Formats: sequence, C-alpha cells, structure tokens
Amino acid sequence: MTSPTDSSKPVRDVLPRPNTAFRQLRGRLSPGEFAAAVRRAAREIGEQVSCDARYVGRVEAGEIKCPNYAYERVFRHMFPGLTPADMGFAPREWVRGRGARPRTGAAPPAAPPEHRDHTTESCEESDVLRRAFMTGGPAAALGFAGLAPLGSVPASHATADGLPGAAPSRGARHVGGAEAAAVEDAVRRIRLLDDRHGAEGIYRRATQPLRAAYALLDAGAQRQSVTDRLHAGAGELAISVGWLAHDSSRFGDARSHYAEALATARVAGDPALEAHAFCNTAFLARDAGRPREAVRAAQAAQHAAKHLSSRRLLSLLALREAGGWAGLGDRAGCEEALLRAHRLFAHGPSDADPEWMSFYGEAELAGLEAQCWSALGEQERAAEHARRAVALQDPHFTRNTALYTAELAGNLAHSGAHDEAAAAGLRALDLLGEVGSARIRTMLAGTARTLRARRRIPTVADFLDRQALAARPA
Repeated sequence: MTSPTDSSKPVRDVLPRPNTAFRQLRGRLSPGEFAAAVRRAAREIGEQVSCDARYVGRVEAGEIKCPNYAYERVFRHMFPGLTPADMGFAPREWVRGRGARPRTGAAPPAAPPEHRDHTTESCEESDVLRRAFMTGGPAAALGFAGLAPLGSVPASHATADGLPGAAPSRGARHVGGAEAAAVEDAVRRIRLLDDRHGAEGIYRRATQPLRAAYALLDAGAQRQSVTDRLHAGAGELAISVGWLAHDSSRFGDARSHYAEALATARVAGDPALEAHAFCNTAFLARDAGRPREAVRAAQAAQHAAKHLSSRRLLSLLALREAGGWAGLGDRAGCEEALLRAHRLFAHGPSDADPEWMSFYGEAELAGLEAQCWSALGEQERAAEHARRAVALQDPHFTRNTALYTAELAGNLAHSGAHDEAAAAGLRALDLLGEVGSARIRTMLAGTARTLRARRRIPTVADFLDRQALAARPA
C-alpha cells in the first residue's frame, strides 16, 4: 500500500481553493437568498435543483469544483455570457481526470489520510452517473453511490465494482467532512435515480451504501459537526432505501428502514429527520392497509415539524393525515386535513423547506388528493385531480408521471370512462419502459381487472393485451 512518504507523485491542489469568482456573483445576497434565486432560475428553464445555503457555501469554499449538468444550465441562465470558468469552476474533464481509475476487481488506490478529505468529491456529478444513464441503466449507475470514493474501504472489504462489502474494522479510517459529504451525495443520487427510473433494480444495490453509512457512524468522528451530519445523512439514506423498498412492494423491508431512520433521529435529537421518517411511515401504513396507523404517524410527524418553519412540509404531512382518514372512511376528517394542506401550501416555498421535498409541488398535491377521493369512493372527483396531476408534473419526475397516469386510468375505469381509462393505461405502460415500480404495475393490474368485461372496445383490448404482456416475468 502506498504511504504518504513513498508516493512518487505529488498530490496537486490538496486543499480546496475558495471560489472567489462565484462569491462575487452572489453579491450582497445571503447564501440562503442566493439559493432561493437559484431555485427560481431553475424553475424558469424547467430544471429541478435542490439548492440550499449549504450547497452555496460548499461551492464558495471550493469543495465543489464543477457543478453537475443541471446546475451548470441554471448558472448559465442566471449569468448569460459567462462560462463555468468565468464563474470559478474547473473544467469538467480536468476534474474527472484527477485520479486514475482502478481496474475491475482491483482495490481502490490508497490516498494519504491527510489528503482524503479533499480528493474524494472533486466533481458533484461524475461521468459514471452520466454514462450509466445513457447506456447502463439505473443499476449500473449505483456504482457511484456506494461510498467507495471515501478511500476508506480496504481491499478485503471492497467488491469488484468498488462498493463496500463488510464494514471495515473500527479505527481503520479517518471519518471527516468528506465522508459526511459522500453520504449526503449518495442520498441525492439515489433520489435522482428513483425520480427518473423508479425503485426496481435499485433497491438491493442501495442497501450497500446504507450499511457503509452506518459503519461510518459506528466508527465515530472527532468533530461533533461531522457526527451530526453523519446522523442526518445516514437517517435520510435509510428513508431513501426504505422508499425504494416501499415502491417495490417490499413493505416489511420498508417498515424496518423507516424504523431505523426514526431511531437515528431520536438518538441525534433531530426533529427534521424524525418528521421525515414519520411522514414516510404514514404513507407506508396507508398503502399497507393500516389507515389508523397512518393517521397517528402523520400527526406525530406534524408534532415533530411544528418548529421547523416549513409550511410546505406541514402541508405534505396534512395530506398524509388526510390519506389515513380517507382509508378509515372518515370524510369529515379527510376534508379538514385537505383544507389544512391547501392553506399551508398556498404560503409558497421557503428556504426552510427540506431538500428531500423537491418532488412536492402542485402535481403531487393534486395526486395525493386524488388518492383521498378515490379511497372515499368518489372516482369522478378523483379522476379530475389525477388528470390535473398528470398535466402539472415536471417531466424530470418520470416515476411520478407514470404513477399519476396509472392512478388516472384506475379512477376513469371505476367511473365508467372505459375508453379513456384504457388510453391512460397505455400511456402508463409506455412510461413503464423507463420506470421500474411494482406499485404502479399493481395499480395497472387492478385497472385491467376492472376493464376486462369491456374487451370489445378496441382501446381496452389493446390495453389488456399490453398489460398482460408487461406483467409476464422477464
């Protein structure tokens, strides 16, 4: 193993250099105000970024040497005529070329401990992710998310593709800011894959970085700030992996992951993480046929979130409660929670909104309300909201577009609009070519059962044939 003293090649640019050019572009805005301006600019060009004050700080500190492609487009829109170099960023090809790539099956090259914090995350979006999206699909892209770039997984614990296997022994690594950042980055990238491709093909692979994140927590960090970030990152990663299990209809696994996240939140005294864990627990309970548990979990989430200053979060949690009341057949309770959700949503987004809520906009509000009316037996009203959800959905969220379209098909089938239901079902099946979701396939199977007696309608026959083909094991 190469040691700090016997390396034949000097490590260039060990310490991140502050990005003074980008700092000048921020001007007199605070990091939070500038982050809000970035999000607004993203919406203007149809991009989806979750910029916050921490991201701005990392750019200005030089920790992010080049932005991902979405951020680059947003920055070019905000500052016409400026190139990334003018904004203080390094050329993407230079950043990618900083380290030699390990051969397949080889252990990752060792980096001196004092250099690891600054050589692991030189570019926010690696070419591995870009190439996998274009060629290898979501499972291949998860190679970047296994925390292997931490430089802390010994060869005996690394798999052939660089993902961590068994946790390394305690004390065998330095746990610092770079490790915390890698956990946070794994969360973001797994969410990105899920948004575009759905959970299937991702879930099993995503459990590996989750184990690595908790191994880092167990190893411990010297700085409390790093420990806090690891707790938050590991908890969010547990929720993300739990959601992948949830969307894959592995409800038992999802429940376990959400419980792990909730325990992490309680240990760390993190109300934001606790609210998120209860939010997902409520959603899972509703889907699993436990509506009273869904109501209790949603109310617990609202209690945890009451001091977080995010009305959008409280709006989503009110919708989770409404879903539980609808499952119980309590129309009055559902309508009160829906009214609260709309009132809170109307206040608009704020800097206090959690990063994970980037999916929650008008489309999600309409989609979740559609589910409530469907559970209450008002299929025409449900179809109206589902149609609105499909129309409003950002194309970035491919999985959600497929979900809302499948919901619309089911609502229309139950309301007697058989031809329109079949057409919506066909559109959902088209999207399933890009998305792997057991939950959506189950919904379409239910729609097929409802429409089976209407096979004489040509569009229905086409949908039934294609749905049966898609349902066959690969």
